[in-house]
Amino acid sequence: MYPATEDHSIRFRQIHSPDGGLIRNRRVCEFDGQVLEQQEIGRAYEAAKDLLVPISDEDLDSLPLPTARAIDVQAFVPEERLDAIRYGKPYFLEGDGAVAAKLYTLLREALKRSDKVAIAKFTFHGRERLGALRVVVDALVLQVMHWDDEIRSAEGIAPPQVKISDAEIDEAVTLMEAMGDVDINQYKDQYHGAMETIIRAKAEGAEPPKMLSTSWPPSRTVCAPPGRAAARKPATQPTYTRSADDGRPRRTPPQRRRTPAGRRQPRRSPRR
Repeated sequence: MYPATEDHSIRFRQIHSPDGGLIRNRRVCEFDGQVLEQQEIGRAYEAAKDLLVPISDEDLDSLPLPTARAIDVQAFVPEERLDAIRYGKPYFLEGDGAVAAKLYTLLREALKRSDKVAIAKFTFHGRERLGALRVVVDALVLQVMHWDDEIRSAEGIAPPQVKISDAEIDEAVTLMEAMGDVDINQYKDQYHGAMETIIRAKAEGAEPPKMLSTSWPPSRTVCAPPGRAAARKPATQPTYTRSADDGRPRRTPPQRRRTPAGRRQPRRSPRR
């Protein structure tokens, strides 16, 4: 099994702010106060207060589970039946030896032809897990899945019921369709790039670049009920257009209404 994804997060070290010294975490035995090396550290389960049950590697290797040393396929289901909220980290699978290579290829082609995924159980990182076997290009991917009792209930998360009309929903759908489809590969991690620029500048003793301020339109109602949109729009509401140069929003100053004689109306005081 090989990780199918990479983590490009920038990780920081903790330092003592006044002098810049690194802060180190040491593993210390509470009985004799000695600093331990990794090979000296074992594992134990805290069954009760002051009761630790040691668990060795031999104990884990001898677990009476069919999934301890193999991936146990349980069923085959259409992929649309699997809720994406169950998915965890994906791993590429590689066949080991000629026999495994034939089984690997047979399973891959059967999954392609049936347009299904295999539900499997396996042991990984000290626990039994559920997974979905599917095909990506010509490789088998084992997608770790959450058990049913690991999925939290969504009850109470949604806001209170709000009355909306079919016309509002239609306008929202129209807006979605107008935005069109997009190639998701075009999106890049801008935060990562900006942070690398700052780190590089400070490492070279240069002044970090200043962030360019971007003025975006304020939050506005996307869909207003038909017949009420014009009534709710203020007379001096600013409008925004996109520049042909860079596509960024440009604010157009509001225009005041004029009287029939061509004179501007006086500014009214807000109601109290």
